[in-house]
Amino acid sequence: MNVLILNAGSSSLRFQVIETDLDLMSRDEDRRLAEGTLERIGGHALYTLRAEGRPPSREDGPLRDHRAAIEKVLHWVVSPDSGIDSIGAVSDIHAVGHRVVHGGQRFREAVRVDDEVLSAIEDCIELAPLHNPANIKGIRAVRELLGSDVPQVAVFDTAFHATMPESSYLYALPYHYYRRLEVRRYGFHGTSHRYVVYRYGQLLDLPSEQIDIITLHLGNGCSACAVRKGRSFDTSMGFTPLEGLVMGTRCGDLDPSLVEHIAYKDGLTLAEVGAVLNKHSGLLGISGLTEDMRDLLAEVAENDDRRARLAIEVFCDRVRKYIGAYFVRLEGADAIVFTGGIGENAAPIRARICEGLKCLGLMLDPERNQATTGGASGCITTPESRLAAYVIPTDEELLIARDTVRVLREKPPG
Repeated sequence: MNVLILNAGSSSLRFQVIETDLDLMSRDEDRRLAEGTLERIGGHALYTLRAEGRPPSREDGPLRDHRAAIEKVLHWVVSPDSGIDSIGAVSDIHAVGHRVVHGGQRFREAVRVDDEVLSAIEDCIELAPLHNPANIKGIRAVRELLGSDVPQVAVFDTAFHATMPESSYLYALPYHYYRRLEVRRYGFHGTSHRYVVYRYGQLLDLPSEQIDIITLHLGNGCSACAVRKGRSFDTSMGFTPLEGLVMGTRCGDLDPSLVEHIAYKDGLTLAEVGAVLNKHSGLLGISGLTEDMRDLLAEVAENDDRRARLAIEVFCDRVRKYIGAYFVRLEGADAIVFTGGIGENAAPIRARICEGLKCLGLMLDPERNQATTGGASGCITTPESRLAAYVIPTDEELLIARDTVRVLREKPPG
């Protein structure tokens, strides 16, 4: 089955085409036929498109909306220019899987999209006003372009964390806010954390009920997850993706009273303060330079910039703080696992984080750590280490493709 995977952002679209089915899954022989990114949708857009075994092609041109972006993807995928031998017509795309950020309390697993499901996703817009509208645009555009006979599946970022106990997801607010407004910790990056748990089990040949680990998705957005018996037990992101770790432009944890204080002192509206916390804080806010960890590391190496060094230090300290908290929350863990752009590729950041974990029995192997980058998986601690550390590249798109196939096999239409 050829599955088109769509991840629609407010002005962007990421896609992959993956060939998979239950037999290919069991042998880990899924094929990534194509992938790409379309940015600046709504204006003069930039496209990066790449087919399996070919170098990427880069183009630009006007794209009015998400429908036009998806139409561009479909036209390229089926054209001879793409080089995808197994797809010659739109009918060769058998299903579409969507990353949907928020499923609220209703969606605890991937579901086939119908009118009722689409309406329920719309009901979650107030919980994810920046993300769910774009996801919905992607679903509607596929219906218009491919017709209702092509099945679509929604895979939710929040679903993996639906197993958290009340003690993990409730805020210490008047309880009626939870009952009436569904104010609670939902958590995000769930598909990434779930994939890492799956791969960790594969690497160590462990059943899920024996997996007690702390997963760290570190990229422009960052989150930690305490995994007990293969399931999410606690996570750092909360009602929105703002809570928790320091991120590229998000502040992470802070005293809520600061919102009122900053608004009063600087004469800002609540929306304007929200923009500061989400778009101008984190690594960018502390350094005053950039939210990109690669640039910060280079700035420290070349110029020993004090604020760049401080941003890195705060970032690593916050990660260690959550590791310690989750180690206790789990009553011990077997490993921590790094993933995401920073987690997979920034060996110096992993080293700084692990330096503070000797008290938990973690002994980093510097050579292994330095060698495990660029898509490599593996253990980066010494054999004597009581708490292991692994690097496992995430693959959310593959998991979405597999979820799509499973849902369609288990729940056919009608």
